[in-house]
Amino acid sequence: MTDSTARFSASMREGIENLSRRLKFVRQEGHIWLGENRMILLHTATLGALRKELVDTLGLERTRGLFTRMGFQSGMRDAELARTLRPTASDFGLLELGPCLHVLEGNVRVTPIEVDIDIANGKYYGDHLWEDSFEAEVHQKIFGLSNDPVCWMQVGYASGYTSALMGRTILYKETLCSGCGDPHCRIVGKPVEEWLDGDEMLKLYTPDPVIETLLQLQSEVENLRSLQQEVAQPEELVGASTGFLAAWGLAQRAASSDVTVLLLGETGVGKERFARALHGVSRRRDKPFVAINCAAMPEELLEAELFGVERGAFTGAHQTRIGRFERADTGTLFLDEVGELSASAQAKLLRVLQEGEFERVGDDHVRKVDVRVVAATNVELTEAVRRGAFRKDLLYRLNVYPVTIPPLRERADDIPRLVERFIAKYSVRHSKRVLGLTDRAIATLRAHAWPGNVRELENAVERGVILARPGGQITERDLFTALPESGDDSAASLDERGHPLRENADVADALFDHMMREGVPLDRVENMLIEAAVERAGGNLSQAARMLGITRPQLAYRWRNREKTAPPADK
Repeated sequence: MTDSTARFSASMREGIENLSRRLKFVRQEGHIWLGENRMILLHTATLGALRKELVDTLGLERTRGLFTRMGFQSGMRDAELARTLRPTASDFGLLELGPCLHVLEGNVRVTPIEVDIDIANGKYYGDHLWEDSFEAEVHQKIFGLSNDPVCWMQVGYASGYTSALMGRTILYKETLCSGCGDPHCRIVGKPVEEWLDGDEMLKLYTPDPVIETLLQLQSEVENLRSLQQEVAQPEELVGASTGFLAAWGLAQRAASSDVTVLLLGETGVGKERFARALHGVSRRRDKPFVAINCAAMPEELLEAELFGVERGAFTGAHQTRIGRFERADTGTLFLDEVGELSASAQAKLLRVLQEGEFERVGDDHVRKVDVRVVAATNVELTEAVRRGAFRKDLLYRLNVYPVTIPPLRERADDIPRLVERFIAKYSVRHSKRVLGLTDRAIATLRAHAWPGNVRELENAVERGVILARPGGQITERDLFTALPESGDDSAASLDERGHPLRENADVADALFDHMMREGVPLDRVENMLIEAAVERAGGNLSQAARMLGITRPQLAYRWRNREKTAPPADK
């Protein structure tokens, strides 16, 4: 064993202990968290049953490829977790967390034989011993001894983890396997180009045609269901929640007519997208779609913007200009924030809705238009009528066919679909590839109240894409400038022996109260911490110093002052 490998092995022990404290059991919610990734405890027999079912259905080779790709994705996720936990770690420091995570997650016991890594120069070689592989054990119980290695998912995990760290494809191969009757398993990993059969190995990481066929069949089933429900959803709209589909179904039924549609809902729910989608499925789909936000225009210019203006009609009108109604002729005009129209503009709008005619500002020539109007507001128009701020007769003309779009907090199931769309959009815009969101980030998005609705979500995702590490995942801290306190007192961690720790806040408070009550002096507290760290590190001062966040000389000095004796030698 080389010096670097010995250092790797010793550091692994410390890494497993530190990682165990990142494992949180939230009893009240039924959640298990490792960093920002939600985990589950699963019987190995369940995975065995799945393996047998897939082998019987797809065959051995296709099942091997499927499990290998599952492991590869898991390894990539853990590599991202490692970068989050150790953002300033060395190449070795990042690499060692992979086997630590593999051990902590109950897969196998790992002993490094030879490790050589240089991320900057793309150099890698790894040789590891595996003992007590759950996958070999499960496979042997079901199928008996195998002629070929069977730790498919774990080999994929090692390949995925190392490839993500290196930024190039590193593939592992199992050279010994206890599932074949060998005393233990052994894996060797290196860049795919250095394997003589690298192209053949890569086939395991390529999606199987059978899977593509299943996905295609699934897509066809979903299409048939959507046709059966008569809810053909345009590309502009994203959502499958009950409230969202009900709103779109109601809007779609108005598409074949020219009835005026009034879109209701809070700010940011996507009223303009609904209007564009409605235009896209109407008989006017090949004609202009023109939108205007009535609240964004000064009152003195809004009428000119809507109905056009003749040259010299008012100061600054140096030329004749057509308005939005003329631009939208034969098509659709979307009036957002229609409740902000002035009294004069309301009267002209009512005339257009009733008669299909208007006059430009500064002109008495009557012009005819054929325009389908879709209006939107986030205010209560009946209340505006009561206050005298909105015409009652205009409300009656607009409110012929109201459609209420639900707020995002009522369609939390649509959030993952929306996030996927926004990530794709902003990854292109900012020329940055990210691997989606962490599980905790998704949970945070689903729990958020979203007062700004879809617009707020889109802004949060854009921020996340910008702040996320290239090729990494978006964390909850990438999404929000400030995170609310979790307020969860039921989360428990594990100590290095796998025993549950009491809640950190309760332990800290109880310890503080005890020390204050007993009058424990500060130097005694420091000595207690030093003793605990040295004991936990097995007398290794370097390791104990890392636990305490100080240097080894600083710890040795404090130890000498405490004992008045020489510090113990590093083990």
